[in-house]
Amino acid sequence: MFENLTDRLSKTLKNISGRGRLTEDNIKETLREVRMAFLEADVALPVVRDFVAKVKERAIGTEVTKSLSPGQVFIKIVREELEAAMGDANEELNLATQPPAIVLMAGLQGAGKTTSVGKLAKFLKERHKKKVLVVSADVYRPAAIKQLETLAEDIQVDFFPSDPSEKPLDIAHNAIAHGKTQFHDVILVDTAGRLHVDEDMMSEIKELHASIKPVETLFVVDAMTGQDAANTAKAFNEALPLTGVILTKADGDARGGAALSIRHITGKPIKFIGVGEKTDALEPFHPDRIASRILGMGDVLSLIEEVERKVDRDKAEKVARKVMKGKGFTLDDFREQLVQMRNMGGMMSMMDKLPGMGQMSDQVKNQVDDKVFVQMEAIINSMTPIERERPEIIKGSRKRRIAAGSGTQIQDVNKLLKQFTQMQKMMKKISGKGGMAKMMRGMKGMMPPGMLPPR
Repeated sequence: MFENLTDRLSKTLKNISGRGRLTEDNIKETLREVRMAFLEADVALPVVRDFVAKVKERAIGTEVTKSLSPGQVFIKIVREELEAAMGDANEELNLATQPPAIVLMAGLQGAGKTTSVGKLAKFLKERHKKKVLVVSADVYRPAAIKQLETLAEDIQVDFFPSDPSEKPLDIAHNAIAHGKTQFHDVILVDTAGRLHVDEDMMSEIKELHASIKPVETLFVVDAMTGQDAANTAKAFNEALPLTGVILTKADGDARGGAALSIRHITGKPIKFIGVGEKTDALEPFHPDRIASRILGMGDVLSLIEEVERKVDRDKAEKVARKVMKGKGFTLDDFREQLVQMRNMGGMMSMMDKLPGMGQMSDQVKNQVDDKVFVQMEAIINSMTPIERERPEIIKGSRKRRIAAGSGTQIQDVNKLLKQFTQMQKMMKKISGKGGMAKMMRGMKGMMPPGMLPPR
């Protein structure tokens, strides 16, 4: 996510971080680089101008000149201004109303509106324990209603059936009436994709909005469209009183122009960010955490929250106790780690949130392929219970059988066994006296020079 901007800013700020003294000249040069990085990332020009002016004003002020490490304070200023540009703090959905709370979803065609309805329904159900009803008022796209019904079944939330022959207004009112009788907490109303210049379609959604009076009107927009996302949201906001934005497909956006432009251009907060195709790939938008990721400092808080939600704590503690008691680490334990990692979105998703990963070489990044972990899991699944317990017995004929059973080559089996042996050695070190302390000492210095650890 936002790799190009992260690479460019990290290199630029690295040059200034070690400076013992900041002058107007070297600040000017750095800000010129920051400006170019933003423009290349397709950040809207008014946002770039405002950002550079604010950083410059603070950087040549006393908070930098009186500091013992002015380079690091300069990076702190850049980080704080990035947060301010995106909205300071996460703004949650305001569902404080007489149930059911109605949430209306609007946006262009192909922005990922229906998928976002499903993701948001799952988010509200699992994290906020809400009883959610979803309904499609999209009577123009033939597969829209069926798509939402399938999503509702998948995430196990209630779906209100509708038909393309009905009027969107009637569909919404019928769904709300049903929601009241069935004591739903939230009703998510999906609408047809429309352009802000299409007067008929815009008057339809205005009428719908005025009639159902939603507590939240969310504009769903594709991050890959860059600053156009902000301009489209602004045009929609002039016709419809939006309360927030859902930024989709952010995992495929290497630039970051949309995330940095929307708040400034529209005055509306980004409330959620879509980071993948799965139904759980929707995160609340935290400007401070996104600023951290843009500057290559990672997003440890989000990683911790994800671990809390998705890792089976009982299984993890069981393995940890076993290792600490020196009882060894088996291939079954190794497979369990791979499954837990997959549940968290894979290795790249985790690494994206770790500090300093932006400074890794492309060669190292290319070696981290989540398909390899799927293959490793398949190889372990092809082993017998005794082989998983005692991998040293896996020789020639057993290796051939395991490779054939997992659809891999013998060299893949050899590679897995070698990696497992290395992991076993590492686990033995951790279980030894002072092992964890030694490991933590070894991790010192992993932070890139000049980069501040996450707050």
